[in-house]
Amino acid sequence: MTRHPLFGLALATFSALVITPDALFMRISGMEGIQMVGWRGTLMGLVLLTAWGLTARARARDLGALASGFGLVIVACQYFNATLFSLSIAAAPVPVVLFGVATVPVFAALFARALMGEPTRPATWITIAAVLSGIGIAVFGDAGEDIALNRAALRGALGGLGVAAVLALNFVVLRARPDLPILLLIGTGALLAGLTGTAVTGPAAMSQGTVWAIAVTGLVILPVSFFGLSLASRYTQAANVSLLLLLETVLGPFWVWLGTGAAPTPMMVLGGAVVIVSLAVYLLVTGRRRLQKTTG
Repeated sequence: MTRHPLFGLALATFSALVITPDALFMRISGMEGIQMVGWRGTLMGLVLLTAWGLTARARARDLGALASGFGLVIVACQYFNATLFSLSIAAAPVPVVLFGVATVPVFAALFARALMGEPTRPATWITIAAVLSGIGIAVFGDAGEDIALNRAALRGALGGLGVAAVLALNFVVLRARPDLPILLLIGTGALLAGLTGTAVTGPAAMSQGTVWAIAVTGLVILPVSFFGLSLASRYTQAANVSLLLLLETVLGPFWVWLGTGAAPTPMMVLGGAVVIVSLAVYLLVTGRRRLQKTTG
C-alpha cells in the first residue's frame, strides 16, 4: 500500500503530541521511580502484546523474529528506555536528565549513518542544533546556578544519554528492518521492564499513590505514542522522529501547568518557543521538498 510522502512526519508529530501529557500524569501519581516502571511497563506491555495477538497474521514468523539478534536489540532498547528514564528522574537533577535525553536526534543520525549508510541532511543538523539550544534554555535557564557538578548530576547526565541512545537505536533498527514485528518486540521489552519494577517495588507497595493516573500513561499514552513513533521510523528518517519526540520536553511542562498550577518559567517559555518554531520551519521545508519530489 502506497503511503503519502508526508505520512511518516505526520505520524511522528501526532505520536509525539500524544506523549506530551505523560509528565503530568506521572506527577499526579505521586509514585517512586521504580514503582512507575512497574506500572507503566506492565500495562504498556500488556496492551501492545494484546494488540499483537489480535492482529498478527504470521505468529510463528514473529516469534522467530523475537529470538533473532535484531529482535533482541529492540526488546533490550525498550527495556532500558522504560527503566533508565524513571530511575534517572528519581535520582538526579531533572534538567540534566532532560538535556541528556534531548540528544536522541544526534544519536539517531549517527546510528543511521553507521548501520544503514543513511546520510543526514545539513538542514536536519541545523535544526538539531537549534532544538538543543532551545531545550538548553528551557531546562537550564532558571536552574543552571542551582545544579552542582556532583555524582548525582553525572548519573543524571549518563542516564539521559542512555535513554537517548536506546531510543535512537530502536528507531534506526526498525527503519533498517521493516520485517520486525513492532507490537511484539516493544510490548515484550516493556513488559519485562514492568515485571522487574514490580518485583523490586514489591506487590504490597504497588498500590501506593494515585493508580488511575499512572494507568492512563500505561494503557493509553505510552502504547499509542511509542507504537506510532516506532512505525513512523519506517517512513521517515530516524533523526526526524527523534526531533519530533522532543516536543514532549517543551510541551510537558505546560500540561503540568494546566493540571497542577505549576507555571512554567519565562526561560521555559522562551526555550519552548525556540524548539517549536525550529521544528515548524523544518517540517514546512521538509514537507515542501518531499511533495516536490513526488510531483516533480
